[in-house]
Amino acid sequence: MPSRPDIVLPKYRAVVLVHGCYWHRHPGCRLTYTPKSNREFWEAKFNENVSRDARQHNQLNNLGWQVITVWECETKELAVLSERLSKELRF
Repeated sequence: MPSRPDIVLPKYRAVVLVHGCYWHRHPGCRLTYTPKSNREFWEAKFNENVSRDARQHNQLNNLGWQVITVWECETKELAVLSERLSKELRF
């Protein structure tokens, strides 16, 4: 497997990636901010994280895996998250 998914569901040929909003740059999330000091370093680091995530997502898709990304901020409302995962995995 080209990455190390947090959850692998072979029965559904699906993987779940749980991403921290800060490190993986969740678009529009309040947890996604850039430190003011050493800004160039952080922007390069975050850009590489996002690029790596996209590469891994594509590689998994190309291998026939369904990829579901769960963002850190989505874990606060478990009922909503559970419903979303059920729909995406077609339980």
